[in-house]
Amino acid sequence: MSIARHRPHDGSAGWLPPWRDLRARLRRRAALATGLTLAVTPLAACGSDAFLGDDGGGGGETTLTWYINPDPTTEANLGQSGIAQRCSEESDEYDIEVELLPQSASEQRIQLARRLAAEDNTIDLMSLDPVFVAEFADAGFLAPIPADMQTEFSEGVLQGAIEGATWNDELVAAPLWANTQVLWFRKSMAEDAGFTYTSTPAEPGVLLNQDGQPVTWDDIIDAASDQGGFVGVQANKYEGYVVWINALIEGAGGDIVSDTEAGADASIDIGSEAGVEAAQVIQKLASSPAAEADLSVSNEGTVLGPFADPGGFMVNWTFAYANYNTPEFKDTFDDMGWARYPATVAGEVSAPPIGGIDLGIGAYSDDPELAMEAAACITSVDNQIQYAIDTGNMPASEEAYAAPELTKAFPPDLLALYRDSIDTAGPRPPTPYWSSIVLGVLNQWHPADSVDPQSTPQDSASFIQSALAGKSLV
Repeated sequence: MSIARHRPHDGSAGWLPPWRDLRARLRRRAALATGLTLAVTPLAACGSDAFLGDDGGGGGETTLTWYINPDPTTEANLGQSGIAQRCSEESDEYDIEVELLPQSASEQRIQLARRLAAEDNTIDLMSLDPVFVAEFADAGFLAPIPADMQTEFSEGVLQGAIEGATWNDELVAAPLWANTQVLWFRKSMAEDAGFTYTSTPAEPGVLLNQDGQPVTWDDIIDAASDQGGFVGVQANKYEGYVVWINALIEGAGGDIVSDTEAGADASIDIGSEAGVEAAQVIQKLASSPAAEADLSVSNEGTVLGPFADPGGFMVNWTFAYANYNTPEFKDTFDDMGWARYPATVAGEVSAPPIGGIDLGIGAYSDDPELAMEAAACITSVDNQIQYAIDTGNMPASEEAYAAPELTKAFPPDLLALYRDSIDTAGPRPPTPYWSSIVLGVLNQWHPADSVDPQSTPQDSASFIQSALAGKSLV
């Protein structure tokens, strides 16, 4: 399905797409607003090749390099590669080339951080996991976004996505797409457990327990245990396990860390009562019949098989819908439901995880002005819609969820659940020290069957505090 292009409403030849109108404004304010010396020559320096025009002349387009994370699709005209192609075709100023980053988010961070620490001027644009945005901004790796462009990039964007692209109360990256986890469940097991499903505009996708309250982790662990099913989670020794721990703690009203603007002096809160509540959930699952045999190495992919057979419950990202919407898994798909992330504590609203990708502009780019213009095209509502169709990764823009292309591709209650979960998500703490905090948490909380609510949260708080103070190695 091709993307609907912006066209003149009056047929005038002088009309330009919205992102093309940015160029003049950016030039006028660049020196004052960004604090950068902007290159205005038509050729990109060091590592970027200039494209010749169709007439073979020498005044062609500037090449911008966009470092992208791997998409679910590898076809050249789909996903982020497709966006780069469309934006290049729309512009007579730049051409976007893509460079593929490693599969692992941690490896993506390492590669980009090393190159930016060396002031690599070939990184014009980069796809960043929101959890690394604060670190890159704090290190000065991202070009500042002018105040009015912060408004441009945040207008109509879901709050959860904005928070992931913000550092020190300023938008430092442009939200491109957002992701969230929901509770996927087998309808037959939920029905046998006495659960009921309801969905309203105010509260989309809610699974209710026998008391008419949103299901808790205790509820689904008990239901799966009683029926010979499993509860799929991510508990391998990697950042995905900390995503689960963070969601449990935020769902209990707490944080792993707070006051993150203080850097290494942030408040370490994982040892609070909310941390104890999270540890109780993990301990219960790990010691129950609902725990999968490979719990200590489980990830987003390993939980897919047990969900299909024998079935049960699973927390996972939005890709799960497309995974089972195939002839191979027809029986599973017909029996599959979706609901808001389970509550950590009965009566408290859950805090679904949030992920996705934000677009950063390299601080050492030779063409930050053009890169800013390209970012406006890349993150346009139309491109977010097409990207969701291509990959199943959801838009950061609220407007996109009403697009006919999406409402045809996904059930309305699922789209509403995605939108609501992203908007009310519990983000991972925005801190430049997140990678060290992750290692500190894993040091104490892995494997899951070793978690003790009486000691693990407080021990991990002490360990993280010591690590941030440089007294312990992570």
